[in-house]
Amino acid sequence: MSSRPSVLRLTAAQVRYQNRVFWRTPISAVFTLAFPLMFLVLFNLLFEGTIRVAGRAPLTIVQFYAPSLAVFAAASATYTNLAVGTAIARDDGILKRFRGTPLPAWSYLAGRVGSAMWIAALAVTVMLGIGVAAYGLEVRVATLAAAVVTFAVGVACFASLGVAAAGIAKSGDAAPALANFTILPLAFISDVFLPIEDPPQWLATVADVFPLKHFARAFQDAFSPATTGVGFRWGSLAVMAVWTVIGLAVAARTFGWEPRTAGSNRRGRRPSPGRGT
Repeated sequence: MSSRPSVLRLTAAQVRYQNRVFWRTPISAVFTLAFPLMFLVLFNLLFEGTIRVAGRAPLTIVQFYAPSLAVFAAASATYTNLAVGTAIARDDGILKRFRGTPLPAWSYLAGRVGSAMWIAALAVTVMLGIGVAAYGLEVRVATLAAAVVTFAVGVACFASLGVAAAGIAKSGDAAPALANFTILPLAFISDVFLPIEDPPQWLATVADVFPLKHFARAFQDAFSPATTGVGFRWGSLAVMAVWTVIGLAVAARTFGWEPRTAGSNRRGRRPSPGRGT
């Protein structure tokens, strides 16, 4: 008589299943991986010299954009993809069907989150790898641990916010607008796409409140030649940790497994829950 699979094995199977689902949707892969990489290539072609950002030492084009666009890719893989994909799966009835199986509900959700984090790690690795191979990005051993910890805290933060956004979204159709309306404006004021050397005080204050700027700054500093010591930005890590708690609290209050639109099948198909084995 075979023993029942452990919860960890079930969760790992869900991570593999969600990875397959992701790669079967080419537009998601393009936006998460190719879109930031395209900007890395374009910015290195269009700009030269150094970049100045308020309160920081000048950075070369690649030292600024490779880490910042890696952060954007990680945020897209976690926040945007989880918000949109989970809300659509809810309206399609997939979440309800999974909850009706013997698979623990939290294990299924952990599989979605784990897959998003894995894709974020892949996106960051590709971005930094291209930066090193094609543009001479400098990777410093002394601050490598800070880069890894910053990445881990950042993706945990944006994954929790992604699940919270899925809970807030009234429907799967509304989730893309909600996710993009919140992440893209922040990217422009958080030193991700455009460095702001002398921003208005109110704009700097708004950016400082939200976690994307802290994720970008902390990750950029881990690759900056001007950074001394081991490179940890404890204040930025603390802000992201606070937003992680906020995301979890909002998700706990708003997340639901039942479809919120008329009927359980928003696209006219009967989704199969799948087991990811």
